[in-house]
Amino acid sequence: MNDFDRESMLEMFIFEMTQLVDQLESTIVQSESEYNIDQINEIFRIMHTIKGSSAMMMFDNIAGVTHSLEDLFYYLREEHPENLDYGKLSDHVLSGADFVKEELHKIQDGQQADGDGTDLAKSIDKFLQEIKQPGGQAQPEQAQTSAPQPTAPSESTPKTSTAGDIMRKFRATIHFQDGCEMENIRAYTLAHNLQDIAQDITHEPQDVIDEETIPAIRREGFVTEFTSSHDYASIHKHLNQTVYLRELILEELSMSETTMVETPAVAETPAVVETVTQEASPATVAPSPQDVAAAAADTAQRKGTASHMISVNVSKLDALLNLMGELVISEAMVTQNSELEGLQLESFHKETRQLRKIVTNLQETVMSMRMVPLSATFFKMHRIVRDMCRQLGKDVQLDIIGEETEVDKNIIEHIADPIMHIIRNSIDHGVEHPDDRKKSGKPEKARVLLEAKNSGGDVLIIIKDDGRGINTAKVLAKAKSNGLTSKPDAEYTDREIMQFIFLPGFSTNDQVTAYSGRGVGMDVVTSNLDVVGGTALVDSVPGEGTTFTLKIPLTLTIQEGMSVLVAGAQYTIPIANIIKSFKAQPENLFTDPSGNEMITERGEIFNIVRLHEFFNIDGAVTDVCEGTLIMLENGEHVVCLLVDDLIGQQQAVVKPMPKYFKKVRGLSGCTLLGNGDISLIIDVAGFFDK
Repeated sequence: MNDFDRESMLEMFIFEMTQLVDQLESTIVQSESEYNIDQINEIFRIMHTIKGSSAMMMFDNIAGVTHSLEDLFYYLREEHPENLDYGKLSDHVLSGADFVKEELHKIQDGQQADGDGTDLAKSIDKFLQEIKQPGGQAQPEQAQTSAPQPTAPSESTPKTSTAGDIMRKFRATIHFQDGCEMENIRAYTLAHNLQDIAQDITHEPQDVIDEETIPAIRREGFVTEFTSSHDYASIHKHLNQTVYLRELILEELSMSETTMVETPAVAETPAVVETVTQEASPATVAPSPQDVAAAAADTAQRKGTASHMISVNVSKLDALLNLMGELVISEAMVTQNSELEGLQLESFHKETRQLRKIVTNLQETVMSMRMVPLSATFFKMHRIVRDMCRQLGKDVQLDIIGEETEVDKNIIEHIADPIMHIIRNSIDHGVEHPDDRKKSGKPEKARVLLEAKNSGGDVLIIIKDDGRGINTAKVLAKAKSNGLTSKPDAEYTDREIMQFIFLPGFSTNDQVTAYSGRGVGMDVVTSNLDVVGGTALVDSVPGEGTTFTLKIPLTLTIQEGMSVLVAGAQYTIPIANIIKSFKAQPENLFTDPSGNEMITERGEIFNIVRLHEFFNIDGAVTDVCEGTLIMLENGEHVVCLLVDDLIGQQQAVVKPMPKYFKKVRGLSGCTLLGNGDISLIIDVAGFFDK
């Protein structure tokens, strides 16, 4: 394979290997106490796939480690050893997964995947030998090469034949699913994997890796002929595991006859059709009834597994979303054109209502395409909990609720780190050791709850533990010693004190450990949430536990906004932050001793922020009673914003601010109005910075 061909395959290799490693980790951490046969088969299949793909891409170090793990799980699958140390087994598998992930990160960054997995492979081999010996004595280690050698048979690699086995000749025609893309690479991978069980392999097209062969493969399929000592059912089973397989036609050839089993696996057809055609001849070399039955059973097992999904590059979804935003703006420009004011256009307005309906439905569809469930992010936390419990000697159960909740792809990338750091903080700082929990009357096994749920246009992510809670006196003392306090200690509420833990460099640990003490963890929470317009709240009860609540928007690109008028200019406020709007009454206004304007509303007192003063705008309404107050919330904080007037609700297509505007507090972006004017989008969190 030349360098150009290899580079063209890297993107698909990284994508598929990352999915397999995530699937592997999820399987391990959820069933660590004991593996059932299905889980062993699943891990074996993953290792076999990673090994084969890595060898094909010439990443021999990855292939060597996964080959050792494949040997290990082949033995577990075939021999079912008793008294197995599943914890130690999981450690080996997760060490292998970490090695693969590290190498994949190097490949993604354009570096050489040069990690040395020799010691890891030897450790896995030694563990396998210990399992094989009832007394626990390992046999002498065999030399471990970096490149995989096909020693262990598998579901897709039938058992090695002996010299006396009969050689058979086969022809296979493979059709891939429509829309799977990169058919030439998939055909090359299939031919490469055949080398484990076949010889004298030929295929059409011959130069399969050339991209010009893709139309021919889509139209006529990928045809390969080979000889093998394995029987028909084994070959059929091996080929039937091809990724994105739509149709398989396998023939066992002889001098003059052909026996064909056709196995369509079309996604649109729930039933799988099996057709057997034979020519009557004494010399026919046909698969036995047992072979056909085995092939049919294997096909039936695949029934309904054809994917209805295709993979799309994220950049294409971003481009589609940008076009969707432009369409929303164009629709507003047409329907709100100032030249149409005063004209009686009943038919036009009827048609524009239909257009608006279509645009809205299209927008919802485009947005739903970008929505990603939180399940993958949530389940990764099992690994964090497992590793910390082993290193800290704690016993913690992670419970997950609402993992099917969806958020925008761009947002999910910014909240994985905050969730991880909060869970680390809960286990390291909050959860007590089992002995301490037992003394205080708590169950020795602590619980950490990770929950997600929808709340209007936002998603709430809740991380709750039943640990010791936050010592507010210790936090306040640390904040005071760091010079972070600005008022007497007695004036701080518990919730205000707990917000100190999110400040950069703040830590209550006196010693630096692998998980805490440097004051960088919780700072990541607020910095990442600020990027997506989210907030974090903390509630804690001493001796009972702590609850972190993250509030994040569903999406950042197209938002419902309220247009307001200030000094003749329009501003847009996200609807999600608005509680209500109202007119102020003179008797409800007053000024506190510090000179801040306040208003009482339904028995509560709120600060008043004048938008024109906040941005130094001249010509705005200055009398509070003449303007309009908009009550805004950001987390637990509420403020009343003074504007001249309300214009109305509309969809805001969020555009980034120019570079010279990025440091302006209180602005998050801008949007284009129907008349072509630009409206600045208010960042509500900016009003609560001071």
